[in-house]
Amino acid sequence: MPTTTFDWIEHYPAAVSVCDTQGTIIAINRLAMNLFGKYGGENLIGASLFDCHPEPANIIIRRLLRDHAANTYFTEKNGVRKLVHQTPWYHDGEFAGLTETIIPLPAEVPTKQRG
Repeated sequence: MPTTTFDWIEHYPAAVSVCDTQGTIIAINRLAMNLFGKYGGENLIGASLFDCHPEPANIIIRRLLRDHAANTYFTEKNGVRKLVHQTPWYHDGEFAGLTETIIPLPAEVPTKQRG
């Protein structure tokens, strides 16, 4: 099967960040750099998630890292709703950390019932 090499994550229409098993940020895409610009943007690579969040959020992050669990929620700021999805990622079948995808949502999001 032919493969195409391209940096798809840079063109993905959502902010994506990745941390390792210790909560150290190891990658962020351009939209995440922009979203977190006032907190350091690109310079967040190498920073600890625990230094970037208040303690209530750190409790959740520690649980996600410990349990290799996912967490999904909506947030709203200045009238803009976003879907935040935090989920484990794996390398060679081993837990490697967490990803966070932040997707801006339109004002109305339809729910489609299936089956």
